[in-house]
Amino acid sequence: MKRAFSQITLFLISALAASQSAWAVDYLLPPPGSRIIGENQTYIVPNDGKNLETVAAKYNTGVLLLLEANNTVDPFLPKPGSEITIPSQMILPDTPREGIVINLAELRLYYYPPGQNRVEVYPLGIGQLGRETPVMVTRISQKIPNPTWTPTANIRARSAAQGITLPAVVPAGPNNPLGRYALRLEQGGGEYLIHGTNARNSIGLRVSSGCMRMRAPDIKALFSQVAWGTRVQIINEPVKYSIEPDGRRFVEVHQPLSRNDWENPQTVPIAISASFGSFIDNPMSDKAQVDSAISRRAGYPVLVNAPQGVPSQPVNITPIQSVRTTTGSTPVTSSGASVISGQSSVVMN
Repeated sequence: MKRAFSQITLFLISALAASQSAWAVDYLLPPPGSRIIGENQTYIVPNDGKNLETVAAKYNTGVLLLLEANNTVDPFLPKPGSEITIPSQMILPDTPREGIVINLAELRLYYYPPGQNRVEVYPLGIGQLGRETPVMVTRISQKIPNPTWTPTANIRARSAAQGITLPAVVPAGPNNPLGRYALRLEQGGGEYLIHGTNARNSIGLRVSSGCMRMRAPDIKALFSQVAWGTRVQIINEPVKYSIEPDGRRFVEVHQPLSRNDWENPQTVPIAISASFGSFIDNPMSDKAQVDSAISRRAGYPVLVNAPQGVPSQPVNITPIQSVRTTTGSTPVTSSGASVISGQSSVVMN
């Protein structure tokens, strides 16, 4: 599922998807020592002929995350009356809770607003096979409203091979593949961006040339909050695990990103780190349950306590705090700094 989708697949998803507004989902940060946030939700498929991307947009998640959680569901025409799991429970990445954290294996972006006890979680489109988004720790070096797009020579050549002639510069506007807002990252000579897109059905897929795409309302919300210099950490970790304060032990496994055309991300072996190996070998962990979670790769937390180690009175998991949409207000940074005015040209490869 983590392979790059074919052009035909993307066309079918685009043709079937109905217009939806994206939602920025906030979660309360869990108490000290805890990393679990949210609760999974269920959705009963109506008889409306809409595809799985419509459901992904409704709950502001990605298509591949839905397919991980619901591996028997037809992505193009889910059966009416069937129950779909919305994977809105997750383990926070084991990183500093600061700025922006992106886990490529999840196709998710986490934003920790400074001085606030919450985290915002957004789905992403990331680099496709052969043009991967790199792992890095960097910062935002530029905020660009109304960006223009300057296709690189490589992109122009690839498009020409498909019979598409790209202009030297694509002006800002509804046909611009960068959308209305872009955040430039310092590392990599500024070639990597977090930006909007005019191909909203590419969110939650591996389809870009290395940049990270967000739905229009999502990038608008993020752009309005982050300041220049905001820390950005990009990781690629298909396995997350947590020992909660009450003793519960959870494992969350995603399909790893494919490294070649023939690799099956559902069955390719997942590397076990020393710390995860210690977690598995601990007598409080049920190794069979851990093995099952690694094999299933459902993309949401699974309880893996050994029978004798399951708490009798588990505490409630931190629920979703709120669901909100962005407004049409003029974007400002969280520090009050002004943004770059007018149009700025952006080169992508």
